[in-house]
Amino acid sequence: MFIVANRVPVASGWEEKFEQRFAQRAGQIDKQPGFVRMQILKPDSENTPYIVLTTWQDKASFESWVGSEDFKLAHSNPMPKDAFDGEGKLEMHEVVIDAESS
Repeated sequence: MFIVANRVPVASGWEEKFEQRFAQRAGQIDKQPGFVRMQILKPDSENTPYIVLTTWQDKASFESWVGSEDFKLAHSNPMPKDAFDGEGKLEMHEVVIDAESS
């Protein structure tokens, strides 16, 4: 499994709009080959970014999505720059241990 974490510093007052944008297009990414799940993590304290987590079967699946027309469409109408408190950060991780309750 391959996980991508996009840390997004959303400016105060823009939280609801940010969440709505993901809610409105959440059904698009799940059609992508190799997609497993998407989670939007809302910060519990100030000065902490939102985290958009996507889980993929492998890195190649993520890279295929990034090169797809659906990706271009999903990112074609970005929110204004004042909706963010700085630059986001993209992190990519390969899962080496995965534990769940039974």
